[in-house]
Amino acid sequence: MRITELFQNGRPFPSLEIVPPLGGMTKEDLLSSIEPLMEFSPRYINVTTHRDEFSFEKQADGSFRRRIVNSRVSPVAVCACIQARFPVEVVPHIICGGQTATDIRRQLQDFRFMGIDNVMALRGDSTIGEKRFTPTEEGYTHASQLVSAIHEEGPFCVGVGGYPEKHFEAPNMETDIANLKKKVDAGADYIITQMFFDNQVFFRFVKLCREAGITVPIIPGLKPLTSRRQVKVLPETFSIDLPLALTEAVEKAGEHAEEVRLLGIQWCIDQCRELLSSGVPAVHFYTMSRSDSVAQVLRSCF
Repeated sequence: MRITELFQNGRPFPSLEIVPPLGGMTKEDLLSSIEPLMEFSPRYINVTTHRDEFSFEKQADGSFRRRIVNSRVSPVAVCACIQARFPVEVVPHIICGGQTATDIRRQLQDFRFMGIDNVMALRGDSTIGEKRFTPTEEGYTHASQLVSAIHEEGPFCVGVGGYPEKHFEAPNMETDIANLKKKVDAGADYIITQMFFDNQVFFRFVKLCREAGITVPIIPGLKPLTSRRQVKVLPETFSIDLPLALTEAVEKAGEHAEEVRLLGIQWCIDQCRELLSSGVPAVHFYTMSRSDSVAQVLRSCF
């Protein structure tokens, strides 16, 4: 079933995003991390994809040999496992980075064979050591190009990413919204936002999108704060802001890890309830492969 059809049911629902495990985790480990969330009837699960990370080892002759240092289980394998166990749509991510147009066509062929109707089209991040994204030779530079290419290959429902606080590479919000509209004009069917911790940021983003002529569904993305360390890591990693009230509360909790975790869960619950009351068709949760905190939010909101 196409994701856009799910939005037409009238009743808001949760969706999830998981990260394929690094080699060494078993299939049952992965599925057991998802199982506690299934009681809340998520309608689809996004499966991220990541470029392999490399190091260069100096050889005896002075040359360097490239070696993979961080390889994850493929999204195809993860999607197949989820499909076999749970009654839920899977949405694999497809990225421009590290892939040629031929690589992407082969991925789409696999997904069609598996009966997958939905994909998420993203440019992807730069590799370690790159200041800015470098496209792969015979690949795509922008997500809008990827969206067009996906539609040429088959009748997929295509989601894209949106940035309520602006993509860090965009010079201003107006340019970022214009780039998002290019993705929609290329055939994107819906938008899932980057995580945010202030709902007013999301509401302003939606308003700007609608004023720019973007009419597709915009799904908010949330993540419960789970540790004191994330106050530093999340802004650095995702180029997002954390509200002062939240950071002050975490600071007040000090080294009490459980207090910080519960505080993050309650903040996310409050966000989710307000978003649902505003009429969003769904709420997307970034699990980061941790189900316990997300389960508590879902239990309170769905």
